[in-house]
Amino acid sequence: MSKRFLQRVARESDGATAIEFALVGPVFLIMVVGGIYACMMMFSMGSLQDAVQQAARCWSVNTTVCTDASSTQTYAQNHYYGPAVSPSFTASLANCGHSVTGTISYSFNMGQSTATVPLSATACFP
Repeated sequence: MSKRFLQRVARESDGATAIEFALVGPVFLIMVVGGIYACMMMFSMGSLQDAVQQAARCWSVNTTVCTDASSTQTYAQNHYYGPAVSPSFTASLANCGHSVTGTISYSFNMGQSTATVPLSATACFP
């Protein structure tokens, strides 16, 4: 290769934008998709917490709808509005009053691998 050719290649800036995007684009897309997954997980956690709080209160206050542990678990399941993950609820009597616990295994699909994050919420209403 000649010296002139190398100098001309060094001066030219054609394609610099494409190369910069090739370096920055994948990182940006990973951050956007990761942010969306994190927001969905936080929404799921908030919905789970709200469902167990409403169920614990229902079992303590509204005894015509939530008559026992089974009906309280069904009530909590019906008041969970998170993503299409099926949580499991457990209702029990505790020292603090009527206690309801909900758990979810939230999965992040990362292409070839999957990460699972356990989420749980507990509420007790006297």
